[in-house]
Amino acid sequence: MDADRWAEVDEFISGSLGLGDEVLEAAVKAGIDAGMPEIQVSPPQARMLEILVRAMGARTVLEFGTLAAYSTIWLGRALPEGGQVVSLEADADYAEVARGNLERAGLADVVDLRVGPALETLPKLAAEGAGPFDLVFIDADKVHTPDYFAWSLEHVRPGGLIVADNVVRDGTLSDADSTDPKVRAQRQLHAMIAADPRVTATTIQTVGDKGYDGFTLAIVDVPR
Repeated sequence: MDADRWAEVDEFISGSLGLGDEVLEAAVKAGIDAGMPEIQVSPPQARMLEILVRAMGARTVLEFGTLAAYSTIWLGRALPEGGQVVSLEADADYAEVARGNLERAGLADVVDLRVGPALETLPKLAAEGAGPFDLVFIDADKVHTPDYFAWSLEHVRPGGLIVADNVVRDGTLSDADSTDPKVRAQRQLHAMIAADPRVTATTIQTVGDKGYDGFTLAIVDVPR
């Protein structure tokens, strides 16, 4: 089975389950028109994030990597009244597009969009007393995934969930000799998780119109 078939199946799933609307399509188009890379999650993956937020009864979400706010819209829509997404975007031009998409989605008051490198924004969030978050979605620059995970682990409530995207890297996650810093970062992430008794985690491989990759899902264990 090849990538074309994976994309066809994603298209079938999206069409059959109604995983899209004019607002979401406009968000994707706005990103393309602005020259952004088309690296947002697929509609089935976005629905998975929605289901996780709703199943947990999450009220506070932290997102690393806003891009054009496609996943941000899914996360924001899944929250109950009074919920909030804090979304971190390093690129000011991307953030401007994202703001327009969030306005169109009616989520400007739900999403707190912070602009700047996440490693500089995180200390400011901590100083403000942000969190604890119910769910964290890590989908930003892959080299810093372990750093984002480590910070999130200290700012997620017991029983909260951390989801990291793009960890399988077209299967290169298993390559111990890889010199790719993005691959090495995902291997480091797994080593961190394995050594930390506070989390229970798994990584699920995925295929679809975004190719071959996968998510890591880690729940922060409730003290016993």
